Amino acid sequence: MDSSLYVYVEDVRGEGLDTVLDRITGYGVTGVTVAAAYRRARDVTPHGRSRVTVRRDGAHFAPPEDLFGGLRLVPPVQEGAEEEPLAALRLATAERGLKLHGWTVFLQNTTLGLANLDVTVRNCFGDRGSPADLCPSHPDVRLYAVALGRAVARQGVDSVVAEALHFGVFNCGNHNERSFVPLGPMDVFLLGLCFCDFCMRRAADLGVNAEVAREECARIVGGVLDGDPPAQGEVTRAALTAYAGPEVVAYARARSEAVTSLVSEVSTAVTDEGSKLVFLDATGSAKGYVHGLPPSGLAAHDSWQLGVDLVALGDLVPSLSVLAYARDAARVADDVGAYRRSTGKDRELRVVLRPGLPDTDSADRLTAKVRAARSAGADAVDFYAYGLMPYPILDRIPGALSG
Repeated sequence: MDSSLYVYVEDVRGEGLDTVLDRITGYGVTGVTVAAAYRRARDVTPHGRSRVTVRRDGAHFAPPEDLFGGLRLVPPVQEGAEEEPLAALRLATAERGLKLHGWTVFLQNTTLGLANLDVTVRNCFGDRGSPADLCPSHPDVRLYAVALGRAVARQGVDSVVAEALHFGVFNCGNHNERSFVPLGPMDVFLLGLCFCDFCMRRAADLGVNAEVAREECARIVGGVLDGDPPAQGEVTRAALTAYAGPEVVAYARARSEAVTSLVSEVSTAVTDEGSKLVFLDATGSAKGYVHGLPPSGLAAHDSWQLGVDLVALGDLVPSLSVLAYARDAARVADDVGAYRRSTGKDRELRVVLRPGLPDTDSADRLTAKVRAARSAGADAVDFYAYGLMPYPILDRIPGALSG
């Protein structure tokens, strides 16, 4: 079974290329998925050179002039990019018979968003309150995404793993972000919808009354902010129709046109450069990232909330990657099976598991989840992530793959 381990360039730089790859080879995986272009984060890295690693937005290579020259948006360049870490990884993985996949975060970039707020999502109140989230409807963002896909493909990777190539999830109350208003799940969803001029125009072209949808969202969320009780329960189309009306649901569904068309453009560009696109659907992370206890709705059934049309993408991309962030092996099987039914049998389906906390507390549980993913139709199982897990946790991987 095909498999890979997610790694960061900082992991390799801190521990040494040969040391890291020797360990990874020993885990029995067939590939390495490296963060070629990533976003800012602060991570506890148990065996890193720094035990707390601060990551920044940007690419671990110099943006090619022929791709980004004249574009408004250009990825920041990561420290040490002049050392060409991806080229070194490409050579070293090839020597060991490992595949190399280029993990690329496309539309989450706080540095670019803060410098160009008009390309970020705009909520129903007109606020640009999510500077990390670039809007997939904005023409400059779309040009940037296509160029970034081409640039990563040129690094000689076997595939470009596309994270955040869809709309994001509105977060509130995390870290230094504060919200003391009890917003319900549907209120959070409505507050996260983008009503920029480009999104509204695309929706209107599809026959949606975008202005009515915006007004309804502002009325409902504004009421909760003023003290109305929030709606409880999961976000489903039926529940959202009852809560916010059919025009809001139609507007939310119309967002898939922007995502589908952008993914198609990026996939074509990546293929032209001799690689292939692996589309990573983050719905599983939105549901189970914190605790590994996702609510009952399956990720494949909820991906529309990010503007993801799985059936349409199944005809456009050669590979889909999904995040099975759940403690229970049966839930992993249910999620994977639903994705398989949505995308069809002729597309590669990769499943990402975490070998440790918060959703895997033992080697036996990891083995059970790998087995569940395989039996439900997964073609590959990948593990997240080398630098974030202690060595004893990573040591679970060989047994899980062979179990």
